Amino acid sequence: MLRIGLTGSIGVGKTFVAGVFAELGCHVLDADDLAREVVATGSDALKRIVQNFGAEILHSDGTLDRAKLGTIVFAEPEKRRLLNSLLHPYIIAQQDQRLREWEAEDPNGIGIVDAALMIESGGSKRFNKLIVVHCRPGIQLSRLMARNNLSPEEAEQRINSQMSQEEKKAFADYLIDTSEGFEATRKRTEEVYNELRQLASNTYL
Repeated sequence: MLRIGLTGSIGVGKTFVAGVFAELGCHVLDADDLAREVVATGSDALKRIVQNFGAEILHSDGTLDRAKLGTIVFAEPEKRRLLNSLLHPYIIAQQDQRLREWEAEDPNGIGIVDAALMIESGGSKRFNKLIVVHCRPGIQLSRLMARNNLSPEEAEQRINSQMSQEEKKAFADYLIDTSEGFEATRKRTEEVYNELRQLASNTYL
């Protein structure tokens, strides 16, 4: 199986791109969905978070209050690094398990993991190719404000908490610019898919 990492900064349109790849027949895993599974009630990962951040980051029913935890870690870089160091080993192990399952089902397929912090965590090295989704900074800011109902200052804080778009682009094997809207993004995603399909075919001749 061809293993592909899909990444990009917050608010740039990765979810749409991942959806197009899924429509085209790729196996697609959203790391955010996996992160929710990893911190399920009673999990080892959730216990470690509580040990380090306190029980106040839990809802009354014992589930993780992601909004409260997000407010803490986006405001304090040290706590954000701590959280990532706690969660990434669990998330990466689950991603690798899912990729193995896909490969057993579809050895000649394309498996894509969509993760915002793939480069920062070192996880991108596990993939055959890396796709970086990006857009113009002003569009990123307005999308994030609208999506998360944030003020400009709050959105800027979240954007600045991550590696910059320009830095991420330097790691890319393929770039997908979402600045011009859905149809242009879909066309570019299809172009990248066709190249990946050709690469997968050549790999398994």
